[in-house]
Amino acid sequence: MNTFPIEGGCDCKAVRYRLESAPLFVHCCHCYWCQRESGASFALNAMIEADRVTNLGVEPEMIDTPSASGLGQKIARCPKCWVAVWSHYAGSGPVVKFVRVGTLDNPNQLPPDIHIFTASKQAWVQLGAGVPAVPDYYDREQYWSADSLARRQKILPAIEAYQDTINR
Repeated sequence: MNTFPIEGGCDCKAVRYRLESAPLFVHCCHCYWCQRESGASFALNAMIEADRVTNLGVEPEMIDTPSASGLGQKIARCPKCWVAVWSHYAGSGPVVKFVRVGTLDNPNQLPPDIHIFTASKQAWVQLGAGVPAVPDYYDREQYWSADSLARRQKILPAIEAYQDTINR
């Protein structure tokens, strides 16, 4: 059982943050976009409400980046060493941060809850038993805990308000 809060940051330590609670869910994404953006065979992101992430250092710089959806994403990078610490995707905007698990001081604390887009995973990547794996995306109701689903319901009005601003 993980104990929260937990902290992380960039390589140069200018950007530091604290996750005040457990994330909603942790994705290990094997899509080609995540492979390209991470320079690795997948990206490991912890989804968490933005107001549950406390800034402890300098503010990261938000970089607009293309995405598979065509709606783009904003990647938060250290303005000094350029390490990506989290992203905001178009679906939830600034309401939810997709924190790069590898930037945690102890990334072993947040293993994946699911492997997604495994249809495009590298053939040499072997997934272990015990963690669900799906070829594309998944049904949230099937995989998220009741607590995470309840937390999402609380932020849904803010997500919908954000979506209204980009759909005008």
